Amino acid sequence: MPQTPSLQSFRRIVVKVGSSLLVDSGAGRLKRDWLDSLAADIAELHKGQRDILVVSSGAIALGRAVLKIPAGPLKLEDSQAAAAVGQIELSRSWSEALGAHGLAAGQILVTLGDTEERRRYLNARSTIDKLLEWKSVPVINENDTVATNEIRYGDNDRLAARVATMTSADLLVLLSDIDGLYDKPPTESGGKLVPVVARITREIEDMAGASGSELSRGGMVTKIEAGKIATSAGTHMVIASGRIDHPLRAIAQGAACTWFLTPANPVAARKKWIAGSLEPRGAIMIDAGAVRALRTGKSLLPAGVIKIEGEFERGDAVVVRGPDGTEVGRGLVAYDAADAEKIRGASSADIMVILGYTGRAEMIHRDDLVIGNG
Repeated sequence: MPQTPSLQSFRRIVVKVGSSLLVDSGAGRLKRDWLDSLAADIAELHKGQRDILVVSSGAIALGRAVLKIPAGPLKLEDSQAAAAVGQIELSRSWSEALGAHGLAAGQILVTLGDTEERRRYLNARSTIDKLLEWKSVPVINENDTVATNEIRYGDNDRLAARVATMTSADLLVLLSDIDGLYDKPPTESGGKLVPVVARITREIEDMAGASGSELSRGGMVTKIEAGKIATSAGTHMVIASGRIDHPLRAIAQGAACTWFLTPANPVAARKKWIAGSLEPRGAIMIDAGAVRALRTGKSLLPAGVIKIEGEFERGDAVVVRGPDGTEVGRGLVAYDAADAEKIRGASSADIMVILGYTGRAEMIHRDDLVIGNG
């Protein structure tokens, strides 16, 4: 059996928290003591120089409580209105819980398009990267106030997996009603916990049940789907119980859980996707100095660009060529072709003057750039 990873070995961790863990379904109130214990765990990991992101459900459930909406199914517009009220309460609660440990919380509301369309994907990732650079804890939720049934994730397991891949996290933690994947439904006798899943096979998929708790949209099926998304992008995943206080500490101390392993790492998997899965929409020719800089791990700055080719949009893949036309690499460009043409050869400090808005300092950030072996 593959070796079980250690929580302390990961550098960037996404923690998903479901409604049923965060909200008392009977009283409709936030489980304050439990949230405080989780915030303490996050603070402890943060002290170890780890980046922590949270994907938190609970807005609709809290909104129902504040508005005193009776139990039962909600129409889409009712859910959206409840989320608008509950999101304020949810954000305040996370801010207070993390603030008690000196950590700032940053709220980010996303929709399906924000993680699927490259332009919006780049915007969301840049915002999250900046919050992490400032040592804040991004608290992310689906934007239930505007998402419709046709353009939504519908569960935060898959959303958390997309966030993990978008931010090149190396671990996704799904805190659940149960402590992992069982080879039989936990309600049946004789079921055994599966401690490690080296690869998600049809047999593993067949083990997943479809039941969910009252306030949670996702059952084990969506967690397996999240596992596919995460591990294919180089992110490990663990399903663990959130029914106990200090759930992250429990994982670190070896509590029962299910680990989903990946042979890759998230940065390598992302760059493989850029290099081989995206059709280039244009090309950027750079000078010899820029070529040398890129081969030492630097980002591509406008100053090193000498020619723009093609009609591309921000977030599109482009080929990067040296002054002799040889392909140097490929990457996701931070500007539309028209704006890239305007700032080519210019200092990053002059972008605001040239374009009239403050754009990215880099034409292509090094995290979005794959350099060839030439």
